[in-house]
Amino acid sequence: MKNDVQIHRRRSIRLKDWDYSQSGAYFITIVTYRRECLFGKIEDGRMIPTPMGQIADDHWRAIPDHFPTIELGAYVVMPNHIHGIIMIQSHGVDIPIVGATHWVAPTGRPNGPKRGSIGGIVGAYKMSVTRRIQRELDGANIWQRNYYEHIIRDENEHSRIHLYIESNIDNWNLDDENPSNPK
Repeated sequence: MKNDVQIHRRRSIRLKDWDYSQSGAYFITIVTYRRECLFGKIEDGRMIPTPMGQIADDHWRAIPDHFPTIELGAYVVMPNHIHGIIMIQSHGVDIPIVGATHWVAPTGRPNGPKRGSIGGIVGAYKMSVTRRIQRELDGANIWQRNYYEHIIRDENEHSRIHLYIESNIDNWNLDDENPSNPK
């Protein structure tokens, strides 16, 4: 059966007309391919990383080394996904936590996402982790296509998301991403 573009077209979850390279705080979730627990396991309330999980952690912490306008907030590497807060500070402007107002979406550009946008940062992160895992560990498919992002609009939301990230390991048994969770 031929792939029908209209039936199989993915609908973007990105906020229309939002410039994902502008100053702001963004909650990101990136999931492994087929939700496989490639990055480790939760044991006695701790994340025990595999070598792949350690690489994912190392590369997450290195994001600001490659994108000088980025500051990282809370993050956690889980067995099959990563949650993190990325804050973009463009052109020396303080990082506002605001609602949506303007410009360029990160996808649909002929040459890929805009450099320094959330799409560009997540794409570079996924690519660097994949390359290193393939080079050092002979890993194949690492990531599920795409990622989840949420624009953090105010300090209360930032605090709530920060707490969610920090408690993710403690709540692994209830997590929808946990393959052992009967849902």
